[in-house]
Amino acid sequence: MLAVAASQTACTGITYVTQAAAGQDDLIRRARDIDMLVRDERVDARMRKLLSQVAIVKKFGERHGLKPTSNYTKYVRIDRPAVVWVVSASEQLRFRSKAWSFPLVGSFTYLGWFQKPQAESFAAELRTQGWDVDLRGSGAYSTAGFFEDPVLSTMIPHGKEAIGALANVILHESAHATFFVRNQSSLNESVANFVGDHLGATYVDEAFGEASDEARSYRAAEVSSEKRGHAMQAAYLALEALYASKRSDAEKLEEKHAIVERLRVQLRMTRALGNATLIQYKTYNSGQEELAQLLDACGGDYPRFVKTLKTLESATFAKAQEQDVGKLVAPLVAGKCGGVEADAPAAAVSQPAVDR
Repeated sequence: MLAVAASQTACTGITYVTQAAAGQDDLIRRARDIDMLVRDERVDARMRKLLSQVAIVKKFGERHGLKPTSNYTKYVRIDRPAVVWVVSASEQLRFRSKAWSFPLVGSFTYLGWFQKPQAESFAAELRTQGWDVDLRGSGAYSTAGFFEDPVLSTMIPHGKEAIGALANVILHESAHATFFVRNQSSLNESVANFVGDHLGATYVDEAFGEASDEARSYRAAEVSSEKRGHAMQAAYLALEALYASKRSDAEKLEEKHAIVERLRVQLRMTRALGNATLIQYKTYNSGQEELAQLLDACGGDYPRFVKTLKTLESATFAKAQEQDVGKLVAPLVAGKCGGVEADAPAAAVSQPAVDR
């Protein structure tokens, strides 16, 4: 922690690392064994049923190529709407994220704060520096294997889609523990998002049946999320075209405000939206078509899919924080799940062949 703090500028790094350590320590101290809670009849029956699925979901993920970990053996009740508040920043008239670098783990395009006032203060500081800033609450987060992550109450919604949502998060975070590329936030998050979405749906269908309330509710929630995603994608493309135009900066800022305000009203969101909001959407949802193509090239075999993706962990990237995840995955698709073909066009990365 001292090494991380020493690498950061002024007091921001020290403040961030200190709050992160305190927040993680608080979760560790308050965590309770899931096995014990499942047997405790004083615990709400619905919660016991949901928690009883955690170990089963983990085993399901392991059968599909995800790394076995000691995560999610404990549970923590969070008495607030989010476990962390995520701050991200982008340039005002270009989709280019600000990144924060740390020893050992590389750079990230977002920082999570356990206390909302600290997140708000940090966001305000970035705004005074001219950044377009987004601040959002998150119900889950991952330490990428550095600590034993617990299941959090904020991971579990109140509706019938809860088991699917919980499975999605566990599989998403397990994907982080399985696959991690330094300095490539979009690649890491988009892969985890793909795995969580697709394996989460498969798990619910197999465990409860496609016609079950659990499966139908989860699919409905996913459809709603997908519609929101399409709206954000449309706004992103509109702004991308606006920024590439020859209009003056003042005109661009005025039109930008109109576009994001229409999106905010459409999505019924209360917080202000901007480049940092939309670029975070891209961080989590890039390259989904190419990832689906790679899974298909691997014959729907998730262990092969994961093993092929892991070749990117030793790849040489053209630049840090590559936003075009599809460009990174396309050579693996062309290599038919076994590495890049010899005559494949030059790509942003070079990777060794995968041992089938």
